[in-house]
Amino acid sequence: MTDSEIKIKSNNLNVYYGEKQALFNINLDIYNKEVTALIGPSGCGKSTFIRCINRMNDVIDICKIDGSIMIDNEEIIDKNLDVVSLREKIGMVFQKPNPFPKSIYDNIAYGPTIHGLAENKTEMDQIVENSLKKAALWNEVKDRLNEPGTGLSGGQQQRLCIARAISVNPQVILMDEPCSALDPIATAKIEELIDELKKSYTIVIVTHSMAQAVRVSQRTGFFHLGKIIEVDTTEKIFKNPGNKMTQDYITGRFG
Repeated sequence: MTDSEIKIKSNNLNVYYGEKQALFNINLDIYNKEVTALIGPSGCGKSTFIRCINRMNDVIDICKIDGSIMIDNEEIIDKNLDVVSLREKIGMVFQKPNPFPKSIYDNIAYGPTIHGLAENKTEMDQIVENSLKKAALWNEVKDRLNEPGTGLSGGQQQRLCIARAISVNPQVILMDEPCSALDPIATAKIEELIDELKKSYTIVIVTHSMAQAVRVSQRTGFFHLGKIIEVDTTEKIFKNPGNKMTQDYITGRFG
């Protein structure tokens, strides 16, 4: 693959929380319009890594980062970077669905309003409809857009959060265990959606479910104790890993 297909490139990334080092020399390439899954036991650094991509660790006073993360060859570990415009490029979906305590419509309209993406109500209506359609939720909610987002089922709330993430037209979507709080049917819907979204977005998903990594991703990175042990195509990682530790993890010997 050529460098032009690399969307996000981390180079010797180290993260510290106070005295404790959480990530050690992470070198990882994430390719454009692919799903990259990050797997590994709890506390191995997967979530810390994706929170560096949209600079969410900035809100933690004791967090210190060195090394490099480039998105489209632009350095984002830079004190002078405009974090608001960075986050316009990067949508985030969390473990537990967390809709705002607002109507379904206002949940979607919130981001585009902040970023000034709609000139009038008609344009905003269009953004809301398109976002809900892309998140495969429109048909279920189109007649109750003024009802609270918190009144939806768990799976619908998570799709609402995905719609909210894509409403600002990002290039990258980060998902931190997006299905861990959902039942199998809701999980299957989110996985189908991820498969559809990768045609338009670069997706990074943290997952505890190896079966999910196999189903949705093209590449997989295995983290352990803050280090990246192996990264390769998902097929190679799960069928023929190059590292014994990866083999032990995916066969259930630890973690």
